[in-house]
Amino acid sequence: MAVMQNTCTVIKQVPHRELGADEVLVKVETCGVCHSDSMIMNGMGSLPRIPGHEVVGIIEKIGSGVPASRGFSVGQRVGQGWHGRHCWGCDQCMKGEFINCRNELITGLSLDGGYAEYLYAPWHALAIVPEGLSSANASTLMCAGLTVFHGLRERKISPPALIAVHGIGGLGHLAIQFAARMGYNVAAISSGSSKAELAKKLGAKYYIDASKQDPVKELKALGGAACVIATAFSADATAKLFDGLNVNGQLLIVGVDVDTLKITPFQFVVSRATVVGHASGTAHDADETLQFACDHGVEAMIETYPLDKAQEAYDQMLKGSPKFRVVIDCSSTKN
Repeated sequence: MAVMQNTCTVIKQVPHRELGADEVLVKVETCGVCHSDSMIMNGMGSLPRIPGHEVVGIIEKIGSGVPASRGFSVGQRVGQGWHGRHCWGCDQCMKGEFINCRNELITGLSLDGGYAEYLYAPWHALAIVPEGLSSANASTLMCAGLTVFHGLRERKISPPALIAVHGIGGLGHLAIQFAARMGYNVAAISSGSSKAELAKKLGAKYYIDASKQDPVKELKALGGAACVIATAFSADATAKLFDGLNVNGQLLIVGVDVDTLKITPFQFVVSRATVVGHASGTAHDADETLQFACDHGVEAMIETYPLDKAQEAYDQMLKGSPKFRVVIDCSSTKN
């Protein structure tokens, strides 16, 4: 298992423990490396911790308290994402709003995650992986794909409205695919001409080169965007795109930045537009994300590393070097 301790990730043996009644033992096949994995290194949660919340693997054992109605069976392929466990007792849980649970536990942050050969997973955190998806592709969809798919779906915008995707990276290249296959007209926004062909291949109808064009003017010329999905990690660039929304448009932020988002009250008043952030979803949302991706051919672009190179995989993710998602093959310990 790869365990984060102090300032780095080390490979060490962690003994198996008794399976809890509400848990499922999963033999991990793949685990995506997400930028959110760095949160544990930045003081959230406690060390040591096995990171990783884009996990896919095979069920080896099912706890005695797992309800048969969920449909799990030994040998079945499942995935676990960011949302690891909820309490079932707070007001949000009683309303079914599990992602807002006050006592939510996060996979790879407050629960051990998937940089490992085995995962002890709470049953209600698991999604079923369709046969048509590879394990590596499914891993990237357990957080990155889930965030953009569920985030856009929650906006309740009718196709074929214009959806703009800012950034063609790990999140953006999935957002373009999901939006296009949901029936929207997609405008991809990035700097330089090098990604124009890729954007069109992914499903974008328009490509806006921010190094040569004013994205706001270009979006307005297209009638304004019903939604801008901000996947790039830049509060300044994100704020500028607010004026590219149409009346009642929505700025959906999924790329995290700690800087202040500078949008004036005047901008809100004249546009009636809104700003919303979105992160992840429940296992039920993951079920729907995976099935949609399987049915519509959504596929991540992936670089794969063996488990014993987990630190290298993590470092490369932080540098933004891979194109576009990093996945650890947890069944492999050598190139």
